[in-house]
Amino acid sequence: MNCRIFFSSLTILLSCIFILPSQAASKRERILSGFNNTAFGAEYSTFGFQSNYIRKFAGTVKFYIHNKSRKNRKSAARRFILSLNRSIRGLKTQIVKNPKQANFHLYIIDRKDYKKTVRKKIYRRPFAAIRGLCLVRSSYTRRGISESAAVIVSDEGERLFKRCLIEEVLQGLGPLNEDRKLKRSIFNAGSKYIGFSKTDRYIMNILYDPRLKVGTSKRATQKLLPKIYNDVRHRLK
Repeated sequence: MNCRIFFSSLTILLSCIFILPSQAASKRERILSGFNNTAFGAEYSTFGFQSNYIRKFAGTVKFYIHNKSRKNRKSAARRFILSLNRSIRGLKTQIVKNPKQANFHLYIIDRKDYKKTVRKKIYRRPFAAIRGLCLVRSSYTRRGISESAAVIVSDEGERLFKRCLIEEVLQGLGPLNEDRKLKRSIFNAGSKYIGFSKTDRYIMNILYDPRLKVGTSKRATQKLLPKIYNDVRHRLK
């Protein structure tokens, strides 16, 4: 046997043994840090108040799609919303025909109607300052999110429409904050990524795990996260 080859192979094997657990720990740390940074606090908060408890819908999320754009985007929005039933365990979404039954209103509009729609339907203030290319706002207490409303711009290209649709719908389900450290994530406003990434699936599946109750404090949540993360990791392999 060539001893040089033997020791070289052994070195590679030992490297793998030590590196792989390190990589797994790094991934776990990144996901849990991203979860904490997005699930608590808010990018835009009322009077600067930052909540430190779990926010999510306690029951079925009932969407009503208000398609006000020249291009009918209802089918694309519908497909994404209903796909969440498969990709996020613990979450139940449905599309309702009566807006009075909805607890999540999705307004799809053209850019010219953006400020008017946000002021009238979201803030309900005629002179409210408007930020962002698209927007979501949620009303919540420790008993959960009672209602969310998002405004999505339709006529500025497929990329922006898809990014806005995924980002605002997911944020309106609970992770209302941003994390600039997350890569390939819809929860990073600086990211150019437009899909529902693996990182984002981790965050949403952790949030909607039934063991994580609405109103759970940030401190109490930390005790539950290791077990929930491991279970989600096995499901998302």
